[in-house]
Amino acid sequence: MSKSAHVDSSARDMLPPRELWPEMRYDRIPGLEYPERMNCAVELLDRMASMGNSDRPVFYSPQGIWNYGELLARANKIARVLTEDLGVRPGNRVLLRGYNNPMMAACWFAILKAGGIVVATMPMLRTRELTFTADKVNISLALTDSRIAGDCELAMKTTASGKPRESGRCVTFGSGSDSSAELDRLMQGKPATFQNCDTAADDIAIIAFTSGTTGEGKATAHFHRDVMAICDCFPRYVLRANSSDMFTGSPPFAFTYGLGGILLFPMRIGASTLLLEQTTPPQLLDAIEKYRPTVLFTAPTAYRAMAGLLAGRDVESLRICVSAGEALPLAASQAWERATGIRIIDGIGATEMLHIFISASGDDIRPGATGKVVPGYEAVVIDDKGNAVPDGTVGKLAVRGPTGCRYLDNSERQKAYVRKGWNITGDSYIRDADGYFWYQARTDDMIISSGYNISGPEVENVLLLHPSVKECAVVGLPDEERGQAVSAFIVLNENASAAPELVKEIQDFVKKEIAPYKYPRRVEFVSALPRTPTGKLQRHRLREKRGDA
Repeated sequence: MSKSAHVDSSARDMLPPRELWPEMRYDRIPGLEYPERMNCAVELLDRMASMGNSDRPVFYSPQGIWNYGELLARANKIARVLTEDLGVRPGNRVLLRGYNNPMMAACWFAILKAGGIVVATMPMLRTRELTFTADKVNISLALTDSRIAGDCELAMKTTASGKPRESGRCVTFGSGSDSSAELDRLMQGKPATFQNCDTAADDIAIIAFTSGTTGEGKATAHFHRDVMAICDCFPRYVLRANSSDMFTGSPPFAFTYGLGGILLFPMRIGASTLLLEQTTPPQLLDAIEKYRPTVLFTAPTAYRAMAGLLAGRDVESLRICVSAGEALPLAASQAWERATGIRIIDGIGATEMLHIFISASGDDIRPGATGKVVPGYEAVVIDDKGNAVPDGTVGKLAVRGPTGCRYLDNSERQKAYVRKGWNITGDSYIRDADGYFWYQARTDDMIISSGYNISGPEVENVLLLHPSVKECAVVGLPDEERGQAVSAFIVLNENASAAPELVKEIQDFVKKEIAPYKYPRRVEFVSALPRTPTGKLQRHRLREKRGDA
């Protein structure tokens, strides 16, 4: 490893011991051998602007259009504010909070150019969660959208223990060019040039927190070379977009799925991206009609919802649609393809892995399968002892490649996630003889009922085929006779009534579609399902609510 540029080494000091790191592989495809000194912000922004793209649009948004040159100038000015006015030193963690808009992106690049570490957070997080984040990785400076500054300001004043946060400061930025927010004022008069920090490729670039589907999120560290690696694997070999494409989508930058798909991947190829602050299914459709993007990144629930709203809508500009964040139900992918003619590119990634590592596109898509291993990665299905299982056998997914898990200050969890150099993602999969991976469940979502292993997501996929079902979650709840009972929590479509006879109708429907022992013996109609800020189902909350923590 090259000498670190980080004079503040506290984040690096929280990395797990090297013997607990996953085995990193850079030799499976060409192009992953990066120089020892590298700053990913320079590679993605400065280098692209210098290659004749300065006047090329990079961001479209309701706030206006920015080209690569304008983004570079603003990022440089912000970097000067960080180093000259706010005292940021290489290695300092900077909390970043805002919506997907150009200023949020400019701040992201500026922090890295200054040698800082980006800790992006979801805009809907509150004081308690922001305080946890700041305490976990010792943050004293936050940049936040002025419209949602209150919680961030409180988090920067006080730690979770009630003590004043040492040197804590929250600086606001605006969403428009005429903003009077503090950062915007400090930028005035700053030169549009900056001497970028000469970071090592193995310096930490970002700290991303897992979405906490089973509790508080865990801090994961990713290096500058990791950021570049995700730009050179899935986008190059599966997505296959080009510089004339316009990207857009719903996941926020704080969700690594959104960071890659909406910000980094288009910039790696000199393309543009449509940044949207509000992305409900109707709002996404409005934006697609108005701006005509060609590449869409969103979640399965959004595709299913939009498929039912397409009457009279024009989405013909789209040519590539990507789904990740949770398993893509077959019903959702089929509904979208029937409505648009576009086959959704499904993918599985993880915050620990930074982005997608199993996927397929075009003629390689096999309905119901997540896909094949993305070039650059390896994946196997293993048993509880870590041995590979035969094709067609359910087991735990293990993956390795140019990115991998490094939990900060959590060696015990690191030991559980990384075994024998492989990242154990917590997903149950089957690999078939053709190398396709078929999702079964999260390993903690497998239901054992009367000796049968039942995949909750498999039952969910069938339930979603019923015309009365809008959303659903299936978990195992304690049952004296069976050990666990398959239990379904269902959000009904607006035209459906939660009548007792509907319960039996749904149960009979499932029995006809899959093995009868898998049908939900308990059905509860609910108004909404618990989800993380990134939209992932929190099935553990349903179990805990019913007394099965």
